[in-house]
Amino acid sequence: MPTEGLFSPLSQRGVTFRNRIGVSPMCMYSCDDGFVNDWHVVHLGSRAVGGAGLVIAEATGVEPRGRITVGCAGIYRDEHIDAWSRVTRFITQHGSVAGIQLAHAGRKAGWSTPWPTYRYLSVSEGGWQPIAPSPIAPNEKHVVPREMTQSDIDEVTASFASAAVRAVAAGFGMIEIHAAHGYLLNSFCSPLTNHRTDTYGGTRENRTRTHREVVRAVRKVIPESMPLWIRISCTDWTDGGWTIEDSVELAKEMRALGVDAIDCSSGGNSQTAKIPVTPGYQVPFASAIRREAEIQTAAVGMITEAGQADAIIRQGHADMILLGKPALRDPYFPVHAAKELGIDDKPLWPEQYRWVM
Repeated sequence: MPTEGLFSPLSQRGVTFRNRIGVSPMCMYSCDDGFVNDWHVVHLGSRAVGGAGLVIAEATGVEPRGRITVGCAGIYRDEHIDAWSRVTRFITQHGSVAGIQLAHAGRKAGWSTPWPTYRYLSVSEGGWQPIAPSPIAPNEKHVVPREMTQSDIDEVTASFASAAVRAVAAGFGMIEIHAAHGYLLNSFCSPLTNHRTDTYGGTRENRTRTHREVVRAVRKVIPESMPLWIRISCTDWTDGGWTIEDSVELAKEMRALGVDAIDCSSGGNSQTAKIPVTPGYQVPFASAIRREAEIQTAAVGMITEAGQADAIIRQGHADMILLGKPALRDPYFPVHAAKELGIDDKPLWPEQYRWVM
């Protein structure tokens, strides 16, 4: 096995990922009241069978109003624990680390599932009033969110902590906090969506206060041996918005509070964003944060080839590659990548398949 390549192990705290390939959290819109089901066992489990070192479950609401849609996953009730346990048990049995992305959709919450028609649901239709740092709608299709009070902020922070406790009980091996793509925490840190004048608005220090409060609350209730990640939008891609320089400073603060890796995405918070979507377009963010904040990073976005992913790791731009659409198209991307890179792929196959490979 090569060192510092795509198939070298990665250790964080008490966890070792068998390789540097992770499945990015992707919404399935297939839950009822937040409960995962057979779909999630098969969907997430097949990626573990396919050889990924890390499988991160979709954005999972820490409270009912934190879900993007009525079909999104949740971990806001103790009853959710058993449902998630089926998923984590299978993933772990097949050699992957089971991760969960704890999320609050903020001003983007309260929608129907994408099929047959993706639309905002009124309260009478089963939706709910979204909340946000400021009463600014994402676009004309969304309702104006209610500006959060201090009580709301405290309640959401406590919900993240309670969700983390349930995630541990459900058997997850790592936790990621979702602070990207225009959802609640991201909308706090960006000056485009946070116009508050209290201690949660104005300066960058104030706008990132929720990040620090949520990270402290989560880190306090999970085992010291459990890795904690945070996904951020490294830039708004818009003049006057959040920048990569802001992200580097935030990453330094997150590292000091016990975050183990920054999942480096971007955008999602501004209608005027101009995003140059090309292969590996977000890798420079992961590289800059890794270098300047001295923290491990995950690279994500338009990484589709084995050689491309391996080069990102070998060149020191990131510590983990997270795959979205490539993992949907090919659950066995890791074993196929190993063969393509000239690495023995048999150890990645489950025993049930290995004997005929």
